[in-house]
Amino acid sequence: MGSNSVRDRLVDQSLTSRYSQWVLEALDELEDPFLITDPAIAGHPIVFASRGFLAMTGYAFGEVLGRNGRIFQGPATDRRSVMEIREAIREERTVQISILNYRKDGTPHWILFHMCPIFGAEDGRVLHFVAVQVPISKRRSRCGVERCGAVLGTCREEVRLDKDLDCSHHAREVFVDMDSRGLEAKEPQMAGDQEKEKAANAINCILLALNRYSKMTGRVVCGKRCGSAGSGVASLPSSLNISLGRIKQSFVLTDPHSPDMPIVYASDAFLSLTGYSRQEVLGRNCRFLNGPGTDYEVLKEIKKSIHGQQSCTVRLLNYRKDGSSFRNLLHISPVRNASGKIAFYVCVQMDESSKNIDNGLSPEMWQLGAVGAVKVAVRSLSSSAGPSRPSQ
Repeated sequence: MGSNSVRDRLVDQSLTSRYSQWVLEALDELEDPFLITDPAIAGHPIVFASRGFLAMTGYAFGEVLGRNGRIFQGPATDRRSVMEIREAIREERTVQISILNYRKDGTPHWILFHMCPIFGAEDGRVLHFVAVQVPISKRRSRCGVERCGAVLGTCREEVRLDKDLDCSHHAREVFVDMDSRGLEAKEPQMAGDQEKEKAANAINCILLALNRYSKMTGRVVCGKRCGSAGSGVASLPSSLNISLGRIKQSFVLTDPHSPDMPIVYASDAFLSLTGYSRQEVLGRNCRFLNGPGTDYEVLKEIKKSIHGQQSCTVRLLNYRKDGSSFRNLLHISPVRNASGKIAFYVCVQMDESSKNIDNGLSPEMWQLGAVGAVKVAVRSLSSSAGPSRPSQ
Protein backbone atom coordinates (compact mmCIF):
# COMPACT_ATOMS: atom_id res chain seq x y z
CA MET A 1 0.00 0.00 0.00
CA GLY A 2 2.77 2.34 0.94
CA SER A 3 4.75 1.81 -2.25
CA ASN A 4 1.66 2.29 -4.41
CA SER A 5 0.75 5.54 -2.70
CA VAL A 6 4.32 6.82 -3.14
CA ARG A 7 4.23 5.91 -6.82
CA ASP A 8 0.84 7.58 -7.28
CA ARG A 9 2.19 10.74 -5.69
CA LEU A 10 5.24 10.69 -7.97
CA VAL A 11 2.97 10.34 -11.01
CA ASP A 12 0.77 13.22 -9.85
CA GLN A 13 3.75 15.47 -9.17
CA SER A 14 5.91 14.41 -12.13
CA LEU A 15 5.21 17.59 -14.09
CA THR A 16 4.34 20.11 -11.37
CA SER A 17 7.52 19.34 -9.40
CA ARG A 18 9.61 20.46 -12.36
CA TYR A 19 7.49 23.10 -14.04
CA SER A 20 5.26 25.95 -12.96
CA GLN A 21 1.88 24.84 -11.59
CA TRP A 22 0.26 26.27 -14.73
CA VAL A 23 1.94 23.77 -17.03
CA LEU A 24 -0.98 21.33 -16.87
CA GLU A 25 -3.39 24.06 -17.95
CA ALA A 26 -1.12 25.02 -20.84
CA LEU A 27 -0.74 21.44 -22.02
CA ASP A 28 -4.48 20.86 -21.72
CA GLU A 29 -5.09 23.66 -24.21
CA LEU A 30 -3.06 21.90 -26.91
CA GLU A 31 -5.37 20.02 -29.25
CA ASP A 32 -2.97 17.42 -30.64
CA PRO A 33 -3.11 13.80 -29.41
CA PHE A 34 -0.06 13.17 -27.22
CA LEU A 35 1.20 11.55 -24.05
CA ILE A 36 3.98 12.43 -21.61
CA THR A 37 5.73 9.66 -19.68
CA ASP A 38 8.26 9.63 -16.84
CA PRO A 39 11.14 7.12 -17.21
CA ALA A 40 12.35 7.84 -13.66
CA ILE A 41 9.25 6.27 -12.10
CA ALA A 42 9.01 2.47 -11.95
CA GLY A 43 7.14 1.12 -14.96
CA HIS A 44 7.68 4.28 -17.04
CA PRO A 45 4.10 5.46 -16.51
CA ILE A 46 1.98 7.99 -18.39
CA VAL A 47 1.89 11.26 -16.42
CA PHE A 48 -0.15 13.31 -18.88
CA ALA A 49 -2.63 12.53 -21.67
CA SER A 50 -4.02 15.27 -23.88
CA ARG A 51 -7.71 15.70 -24.65
CA GLY A 52 -6.95 14.94 -28.28
CA PHE A 53 -5.39 11.62 -27.34
CA LEU A 54 -8.29 10.66 -25.08
CA ALA A 55 -10.82 11.54 -27.78
CA MET A 56 -8.87 9.52 -30.35
CA THR A 57 -8.56 6.39 -28.19
CA GLY A 58 -11.79 6.46 -26.17
CA TYR A 59 -10.05 6.29 -22.79
CA ALA A 60 -10.73 8.54 -19.81
CA PHE A 61 -7.82 10.40 -18.20
CA GLY A 62 -7.99 8.30 -15.04
CA GLU A 63 -7.79 5.10 -17.08
CA VAL A 64 -4.38 5.92 -18.57
CA LEU A 65 -2.70 8.03 -15.87
CA GLY A 66 -0.01 6.01 -14.11
CA ARG A 67 -0.20 3.11 -16.54
CA ASN A 68 2.41 1.91 -19.00
CA GLY A 69 1.73 2.38 -22.70
CA ARG A 70 1.30 -1.35 -23.22
CA ILE A 71 -2.42 -0.85 -22.63
CA PHE A 72 -2.64 0.33 -26.25
CA GLN A 73 -1.10 -2.83 -27.65
CA GLY A 74 -3.04 -5.48 -29.52
CA PRO A 75 -2.75 -8.76 -31.40
CA ALA A 76 -1.16 -7.30 -34.54
CA THR A 77 1.72 -5.66 -32.71
CA ASP A 78 4.95 -6.28 -34.58
CA ARG A 79 7.95 -7.29 -32.47
CA ARG A 80 10.45 -5.46 -34.66
CA SER A 81 8.66 -2.19 -34.05
CA VAL A 82 8.61 -2.92 -30.35
CA MET A 83 12.36 -3.38 -30.43
CA GLU A 84 12.90 -0.22 -32.47
CA ILE A 85 10.96 1.97 -30.06
CA ARG A 86 12.51 0.40 -26.99
CA GLU A 87 15.91 0.95 -28.52
CA ALA A 88 15.15 4.64 -29.01
CA ILE A 89 14.04 4.89 -25.38
CA ARG A 90 17.19 3.28 -24.07
CA GLU A 91 19.33 5.43 -26.35
CA GLU A 92 17.34 8.46 -25.20
CA ARG A 93 16.71 9.67 -28.73
CA THR A 94 13.83 10.60 -31.03
CA VAL A 95 11.99 7.97 -33.06
CA GLN A 96 9.25 8.25 -35.69
CA ILE A 97 7.42 5.18 -36.95
CA SER A 98 4.06 4.14 -38.42
CA ILE A 99 2.42 1.72 -36.00
CA LEU A 100 -0.89 0.07 -35.26
CA ASN A 101 -2.58 1.08 -31.99
CA TYR A 102 -5.82 -0.07 -30.42
CA ARG A 103 -8.62 2.03 -29.01
CA LYS A 104 -10.39 1.22 -25.77
CA ASP A 105 -13.17 -0.58 -27.67
CA GLY A 106 -10.58 -2.83 -29.34
CA THR A 107 -10.67 -1.32 -32.80
CA PRO A 108 -7.27 -0.89 -34.46
CA HIS A 109 -6.06 2.34 -36.00
CA TRP A 110 -2.84 3.28 -37.77
CA ILE A 111 -0.93 6.28 -36.47
CA LEU A 112 2.33 8.07 -37.01
CA PHE A 113 4.10 7.69 -33.67
CA HIS A 114 6.64 10.46 -32.99
CA MET A 115 8.46 10.29 -29.65
CA CYS A 116 11.23 12.50 -28.31
CA PRO A 117 13.02 12.85 -24.94
CA ILE A 118 12.97 15.98 -22.78
CA PHE A 119 16.31 16.86 -21.16
CA GLY A 120 17.24 18.91 -18.14
CA ALA A 121 19.47 21.77 -19.29
CA GLU A 122 21.64 21.67 -16.18
CA ASP A 123 22.74 18.03 -16.32
CA GLY A 124 21.47 16.57 -19.62
CA ARG A 125 19.38 13.98 -17.81
CA VAL A 126 16.23 12.67 -19.50
CA LEU A 127 13.22 13.87 -17.53
CA HIS A 128 10.26 12.85 -19.69
CA PHE A 129 9.33 11.44 -23.07
CA VAL A 130 6.72 13.16 -25.24
CA ALA A 131 4.86 10.95 -27.72
CA VAL A 132 2.65 12.53 -30.37
CA GLN A 133 0.29 10.22 -32.27
CA VAL A 134 -1.13 11.44 -35.56
CA PRO A 135 -3.88 9.32 -37.19
CA ILE A 136 -2.85 8.16 -40.66
CA SER A 137 -5.38 8.87 -43.36
CA LYS A 138 -6.52 5.65 -44.95
CA ARG A 139 -4.75 5.06 -48.21
CA ARG A 140 -3.95 1.98 -50.21
CA SER A 141 -0.59 0.47 -49.39
CA ARG A 142 1.69 0.22 -52.38
CA CYS A 143 2.63 -3.30 -51.38
CA GLY A 144 0.52 -5.45 -49.12
CA VAL A 145 3.38 -7.87 -48.68
CA GLU A 146 5.51 -5.05 -47.40
CA ARG A 147 4.71 -6.18 -43.93
CA CYS A 148 8.32 -7.06 -43.31
CA GLY A 149 9.57 -3.49 -42.97
CA ALA A 150 10.25 -2.17 -39.51
CA VAL A 151 8.62 1.04 -40.63
CA LEU A 152 5.32 -0.73 -40.80
CA GLY A 153 5.66 -2.38 -37.53
CA THR A 154 2.22 -2.92 -36.16
CA CYS A 155 3.54 -1.79 -32.88
CA ARG A 156 1.09 -0.07 -30.74
CA GLU A 157 2.18 3.01 -29.26
CA GLU A 158 2.10 1.18 -26.09
CA VAL A 159 5.41 -0.15 -26.94
CA ARG A 160 7.01 3.16 -27.27
CA LEU A 161 6.27 3.91 -23.71
CA ASP A 162 7.26 0.41 -22.79
CA LYS A 163 10.57 1.52 -21.54
CA ASP A 164 10.00 -0.35 -18.40
CA LEU A 165 13.63 -0.96 -18.30
CA ASP A 166 13.25 -2.27 -14.81
CA CYS A 167 10.56 -4.86 -15.53
CA SER A 168 11.89 -7.51 -17.86
CA HIS A 169 8.90 -9.78 -17.17
CA HIS A 170 6.69 -7.08 -18.71
CA ALA A 171 8.79 -7.27 -21.85
CA ARG A 172 7.58 -10.83 -22.26
CA GLU A 173 3.97 -9.87 -21.68
CA VAL A 174 4.18 -7.46 -24.60
CA PHE A 175 4.27 -10.37 -27.01
CA VAL A 176 1.72 -12.75 -25.57
CA ASP A 177 -1.58 -10.90 -25.46
CA MET A 178 -2.82 -12.49 -28.66
CA ASP A 179 -6.58 -12.51 -29.17
CA SER A 180 -8.90 -12.35 -32.13
CA ARG A 181 -9.22 -8.56 -32.28
CA GLY A 182 -7.55 -6.39 -34.84
CA LEU A 183 -7.19 -9.03 -37.51
CA GLU A 184 -8.89 -6.67 -39.91
CA ALA A 185 -5.81 -4.41 -39.82
CA LYS A 186 -4.06 -6.36 -42.53
CA GLU A 187 -2.71 -3.59 -44.70
CA PRO A 188 -0.01 -1.40 -43.19
CA GLN A 189 -0.69 2.31 -43.58
CA MET A 190 2.35 4.51 -44.09
CA ALA A 191 2.43 8.11 -42.93
CA GLY A 192 2.69 10.80 -45.56
CA ASP A 193 4.21 14.26 -45.51
CA GLN A 194 1.05 15.76 -44.07
CA GLU A 195 1.11 13.52 -40.99
CA LYS A 196 4.85 14.02 -40.52
CA GLU A 197 4.51 17.79 -40.66
CA LYS A 198 1.63 17.70 -38.21
CA ALA A 199 3.63 15.56 -35.77
CA ALA A 200 6.66 17.86 -35.99
CA ASN A 201 4.51 20.94 -35.38
CA ALA A 202 2.85 19.31 -32.40
CA ILE A 203 6.20 18.37 -30.86
CA ASN A 204 7.42 21.95 -31.28
CA CYS A 205 4.34 23.36 -29.55
CA ILE A 206 4.72 20.95 -26.62
CA LEU A 207 8.43 21.69 -26.26
CA LEU A 208 7.75 25.43 -26.28
CA ALA A 209 5.20 25.04 -23.51
CA LEU A 210 7.46 22.85 -21.37
CA ASN A 211 10.43 25.16 -21.91
CA ARG A 212 8.39 28.25 -21.01
CA TYR A 213 6.99 26.83 -17.79
CA SER A 214 10.31 25.30 -16.76
CA LYS A 215 11.93 28.74 -16.98
CA MET A 216 9.44 29.97 -14.39
CA THR A 217 10.95 27.58 -11.85
CA GLY A 218 14.55 28.04 -13.00
CA ARG A 219 14.82 24.33 -13.89
CA VAL A 220 15.00 24.70 -17.64
CA VAL A 221 14.30 21.83 -20.01
CA CYS A 222 15.03 21.44 -23.71
CA GLY A 223 14.46 19.01 -26.55
CA LYS A 224 18.13 18.31 -27.14
CA ARG A 225 20.73 17.10 -24.70
CA CYS A 226 23.23 19.79 -23.86
CA GLY A 227 26.83 19.10 -24.83
CA SER A 228 29.17 17.78 -22.14
CA ALA A 229 30.50 20.82 -20.36
CA GLY A 230 30.41 22.87 -23.52
CA SER A 231 32.49 20.40 -25.48
CA GLY A 232 30.10 20.47 -28.40
CA VAL A 233 29.71 16.69 -28.31
CA ALA A 234 26.46 15.10 -27.26
CA SER A 235 26.39 13.30 -23.93
CA LEU A 236 25.97 9.55 -23.79
CA PRO A 237 22.85 8.03 -22.26
CA SER A 238 23.11 8.26 -18.47
CA SER A 239 22.78 4.49 -18.03
CA LEU A 240 25.77 3.92 -20.33
CA ASN A 241 27.81 6.55 -18.48
CA ILE A 242 27.15 4.75 -15.21
CA SER A 243 28.20 1.38 -16.63
CA LEU A 244 31.37 2.78 -18.20
CA GLY A 245 32.24 4.55 -14.96
CA ARG A 246 32.67 1.18 -13.26
CA ILE A 247 35.52 0.22 -15.59
CA LYS A 248 38.82 1.12 -13.96
CA GLN A 249 41.22 0.91 -16.91
CA SER A 250 42.41 3.84 -19.00
CA PHE A 251 40.26 4.12 -22.13
CA VAL A 252 38.26 6.46 -24.34
CA LEU A 253 35.29 5.90 -26.62
CA THR A 254 35.24 7.66 -29.98
CA ASP A 255 32.28 8.20 -32.30
CA PRO A 256 33.00 6.98 -35.85
CA HIS A 257 29.78 8.55 -37.12
CA SER A 258 30.79 12.13 -36.28
CA PRO A 259 33.37 14.18 -38.21
CA ASP A 260 36.95 13.48 -37.07
CA MET A 261 35.88 10.67 -34.70
CA PRO A 262 35.66 12.76 -31.52
CA ILE A 263 36.07 11.34 -28.03
CA VAL A 264 32.65 10.97 -26.42
CA TYR A 265 33.76 9.28 -23.20
CA ALA A 266 37.02 9.33 -21.22
CA SER A 267 37.60 7.19 -18.15
CA ASP A 268 38.98 8.57 -14.91
CA ALA A 269 42.11 6.43 -15.40
CA PHE A 270 42.70 8.02 -18.80
CA LEU A 271 42.46 11.50 -17.30
CA SER A 272 44.89 10.47 -14.56
CA LEU A 273 47.33 9.01 -17.10
CA THR A 274 47.33 12.05 -19.40
CA GLY A 275 46.79 14.90 -16.95
CA TYR A 276 43.90 16.38 -18.94
CA SER A 277 40.47 17.23 -17.56
CA ARG A 278 37.37 15.70 -19.04
CA GLN A 279 36.34 19.07 -20.49
CA GLU A 280 39.67 19.28 -22.32
CA VAL A 281 39.25 15.83 -23.84
CA LEU A 282 35.63 15.43 -24.93
CA GLY A 283 34.94 16.39 -28.52
CA ARG A 284 38.60 16.10 -29.61
CA ASN A 285 40.30 13.54 -31.80
CA CYS A 286 42.86 11.36 -30.01
CA ARG A 287 45.69 12.86 -32.06
CA PHE A 288 46.15 15.60 -29.44
CA LEU A 289 48.25 13.05 -27.52
CA ASN A 290 50.78 12.89 -30.37
CA GLY A 291 53.93 14.97 -30.57
CA PRO A 292 57.59 14.96 -31.62
CA GLY A 293 58.75 11.39 -32.21
CA THR A 294 55.28 9.91 -32.69
CA ASP A 295 55.70 7.32 -35.44
CA TYR A 296 53.75 8.32 -38.56
CA GLU A 297 53.80 4.74 -39.86
CA VAL A 298 52.06 3.55 -36.71
CA LEU A 299 49.41 6.24 -37.15
CA LYS A 300 48.81 4.97 -40.69
CA GLU A 301 48.43 1.45 -39.32
CA ILE A 302 45.80 2.69 -36.88
CA LYS A 303 43.92 4.50 -39.62
CA LYS A 304 44.02 1.41 -41.84
CA SER A 305 42.60 -0.77 -39.06
CA ILE A 306 39.75 1.67 -38.42
CA HIS A 307 38.89 1.88 -42.11
CA GLY A 308 38.85 -1.91 -42.21
CA GLN A 309 36.72 -2.06 -39.04
CA GLN A 310 39.39 -4.21 -37.39
CA SER A 311 41.11 -4.28 -34.00
CA CYS A 312 44.79 -3.43 -33.66
CA THR A 313 47.46 -3.17 -30.97
CA VAL A 314 50.37 -0.75 -31.43
CA ARG A 315 53.11 0.97 -29.47
CA LEU A 316 53.10 4.72 -29.75
CA LEU A 317 54.98 7.65 -28.26
CA ASN A 318 52.38 9.93 -26.67
CA TYR A 319 52.48 13.05 -24.52
CA ARG A 320 50.75 14.15 -21.36
CA LYS A 321 49.36 17.63 -20.78
CA ASP A 322 52.51 18.67 -18.92
CA GLY A 323 54.64 17.74 -21.96
CA SER A 324 56.14 14.56 -20.52
CA SER A 325 56.13 11.56 -22.83
CA PHE A 326 55.16 7.95 -22.25
CA ARG A 327 55.26 4.77 -24.30
CA ASN A 328 51.65 3.94 -24.93
CA LEU A 329 50.64 0.33 -25.50
CA LEU A 330 47.44 1.14 -27.37
CA HIS A 331 44.69 -1.30 -28.25
CA ILE A 332 41.84 -0.12 -30.51
CA SER A 333 38.72 -2.16 -31.17
CA PRO A 334 35.31 -1.53 -32.77
CA VAL A 335 32.36 -1.81 -30.40
CA ARG A 336 29.16 -3.10 -31.96
CA ASN A 337 25.66 -2.62 -30.71
CA ALA A 338 23.01 -5.34 -30.35
CA SER A 339 22.23 -5.02 -34.07
CA GLY A 340 25.82 -5.91 -34.94
CA LYS A 341 26.70 -2.46 -36.25
CA ILE A 342 29.63 -0.37 -35.04
CA ALA A 343 28.55 2.17 -32.44
CA PHE A 344 31.98 3.26 -31.11
CA TYR A 345 35.68 2.54 -31.14
CA VAL A 346 37.28 1.88 -27.77
CA CYS A 347 40.92 2.89 -27.33
CA VAL A 348 42.63 1.34 -24.29
CA GLN A 349 45.92 2.93 -23.22
CA MET A 350 48.65 1.61 -20.97
CA ASP A 351 51.91 3.27 -19.98
CA GLU A 352 54.45 0.52 -20.68
CA SER A 353 56.66 1.77 -17.88
CA SER A 354 53.89 1.13 -15.38
CA LYS A 355 54.03 -2.20 -13.56
CA ASN A 356 50.73 -1.76 -11.76
CA ILE A 357 48.67 -4.43 -13.45
CA ASP A 358 46.14 -6.12 -11.24
CA ASN A 359 45.98 -9.87 -10.71
CA GLY A 360 49.23 -10.49 -12.55
CA LEU A 361 47.54 -10.23 -15.94
CA SER A 362 49.61 -9.63 -19.04
CA PRO A 363 49.17 -6.17 -20.61
CA GLU A 364 47.30 -7.73 -23.51
CA MET A 365 44.84 -9.59 -21.26
CA TRP A 366 44.43 -6.47 -19.13
CA GLN A 367 43.46 -4.46 -22.20
CA LEU A 368 41.16 -7.14 -23.59
CA GLY A 369 39.40 -7.17 -20.25
CA ALA A 370 38.68 -3.46 -20.62
CA VAL A 371 37.44 -3.94 -24.18
CA GLY A 372 35.14 -6.75 -23.07
CA ALA A 373 33.68 -4.67 -20.26
CA VAL A 374 32.99 -1.78 -22.65
CA LYS A 375 31.29 -4.10 -25.13
CA VAL A 376 29.09 -5.56 -22.41
CA ALA A 377 28.08 -2.03 -21.30
CA VAL A 378 27.18 -0.95 -24.83
CA ARG A 379 25.31 -4.13 -25.71
CA SER A 380 23.39 -4.16 -22.45
CA LEU A 381 22.16 -0.68 -23.35
CA SER A 382 20.93 -2.01 -26.68
CA SER A 383 19.65 -5.42 -25.67
CA SER A 384 17.40 -6.88 -22.99
CA ALA A 385 14.62 -5.90 -25.40
CA GLY A 386 16.32 -3.13 -27.05
CA PRO A 387 19.08 -0.59 -27.87
CA SER A 388 22.39 1.01 -28.44
CA ARG A 389 23.97 4.03 -29.96
CA PRO A 390 23.51 5.19 -33.52
CA SER A 391 25.14 2.88 -35.93
CA GLN A 392 26.41 3.06 -39.41
